[in-house]
Amino acid sequence: MKNIASLSLDLDNKWSYMKTHGDPGWESFPSYFDILIPRVLNILKERNLNITFFIVGQDADLEKNHPYLKMISAAGHEIGNHSFNHEPWLHLYSEAQIEEELARAEKTIEAVTGQRPIGFRGPGFSLSTPTLGILKRRGYLYDCSTFPTFLGPLARAYYFMTTRLSTQEKDQRKKLFGTLDEGLRPVKSYRWQMENGELVEIPVTTMPIFKLPFHMSYILYLSVYSKALALAYFRFALWMCSLTGTQPSVLLHPLDFLGNDDTQDLSFFPAMNVPSARKLEVLGEALNLLSASYKVVSMKEHACQLDPASELPLVEPVFRSGGI
Repeated sequence: MKNIASLSLDLDNKWSYMKTHGDPGWESFPSYFDILIPRVLNILKERNLNITFFIVGQDADLEKNHPYLKMISAAGHEIGNHSFNHEPWLHLYSEAQIEEELARAEKTIEAVTGQRPIGFRGPGFSLSTPTLGILKRRGYLYDCSTFPTFLGPLARAYYFMTTRLSTQEKDQRKKLFGTLDEGLRPVKSYRWQMENGELVEIPVTTMPIFKLPFHMSYILYLSVYSKALALAYFRFALWMCSLTGTQPSVLLHPLDFLGNDDTQDLSFFPAMNVPSARKLEVLGEALNLLSASYKVVSMKEHACQLDPASELPLVEPVFRSGGI
């Protein structure tokens, strides 16, 4: 019997990328859901994959997006909470603001999809002790906002080079993609130990021991230079997971499915100078590799199939305020 691996997609819409990047025009909430969602659902259906979509509440609040979000739920995929406003500085919110942010997202997402989220991923991997406590209090089964790699500051520095953000805006985003401390967090699942109880954490898996990323955006970035190298790297990462007994949780983003023939406004994102057909070819082969090695499940199923909770390590939530 195959070991399990979970697969999830952070459903960041076009406006949310523009907002984080500091680009004008995001306030009108431009969307690519009409292209993206049918394409994603078709690719998943071809491979008989049920995954988790982390939806932004603001998108669920807009009627123009309802038909596409309903398609996701109707296809049998799990729906998770990705905050309401998709601000990667969620950790700077007050506890009352975090509560409102999560509750508002839950309400709008459930109204459209018929599913009340029981899983959360913070925008830009934003997480804090108050957020974890609120998730527990609101009855969440799991969080999956950690990204255990040392490369976060490097990715953030590259990202800032592509923006025209002010010093204040950069300070807001100083923990985007995580700090160096994130590299010290576990790659395998564990339990957060808080004052009001415990909560399962399923990290976005990075390569065991080396803690290098292998989410699909990174694989597609490597494929710009060499498709063979990118897929060999992905195979090696999966082999390292098998060798160390790590159940991988692999992350997808919308731009993994879109190319420069679909949108011209997001060229700052890695691999967005590549046509969609080329990206989808690499993505399809990577998903086939994952399915050949593991039974691919949703985040909810991953959380439910973990070893008994009593056997998962306990970790106390500690978050630095700095951005290095």
